[in-house]
Amino acid sequence: MATKTDLTDVTFLTLIRLDSIDRLENILLITEFINKYFKTNILLLEVNAYNNKILSRLLPKNVKIDFIRNYDPIFHRTHYLNKIVEKTDTAVISLWDSDVLVDKMQIECSVDLIRKNTADIVLPYNGKFLDTSKMVRELYMETRDIDVLKQNENKMRPLYLPDPVGGALFANKKVYVESGMENEHLYGWGNHDGERINRWEILNYRVKRVEGPLYHLSHTRSINSRYHSNKQGETKRAELERLALMSKNEMVEEISKWHRSQL
Repeated sequence: MATKTDLTDVTFLTLIRLDSIDRLENILLITEFINKYFKTNILLLEVNAYNNKILSRLLPKNVKIDFIRNYDPIFHRTHYLNKIVEKTDTAVISLWDSDVLVDKMQIECSVDLIRKNTADIVLPYNGKFLDTSKMVRELYMETRDIDVLKQNENKMRPLYLPDPVGGALFANKKVYVESGMENEHLYGWGNHDGERINRWEILNYRVKRVEGPLYHLSHTRSINSRYHSNKQGETKRAELERLALMSKNEMVEEISKWHRSQL
């Protein structure tokens, strides 16, 4: 096998709540893919009502797994992303959803942009966020070959149009922390990705994309894959609108009141 690319200055950070067998299969596929091509760090945080220890039995030994017991049926993703970032000490971090893949060259290009200080944050895809479909996902499971995904893009459905910004990102950790990390006022599924992008634009951070699509491995959609109430959606939209109207100075003052990590 070819030598793995050295990404030891990067930590891939993934949150998971195992609410279906396809979620479990997907996290196995994602960690396998990263381990196949990169010498790097992977930190996985599982949040659930109890620890069945399935992940520790099935995932590669180099994947560090943390567990937090929580009985809330709604997954407070922004809160736990902040928790997991605190545990990293690498110069570059990657917030990586538990169900997404991109070509390895897109990962290498993204990290290179940050290492060369030509970007602060990089989205490792060009805006094409494609849901694989159950059929194509199963083909990938059988082959473990990302070319299968590339060859079947015409069978996939684009998600989060017109300009998806979620799924995966790479960031200079210092910049990410200074930017306020995650906005914990956003509770439950959705909108936190768009809020971050708006905030980074207001703060004049350098956000770039690289060429190539992002593939979302289809899975059963639970209460944590959609708004859990109409009120939640309204509250989040109001928060996004409030922040979007801020000047840079107002935004700096705003995030000074938020959760802050210690470098």
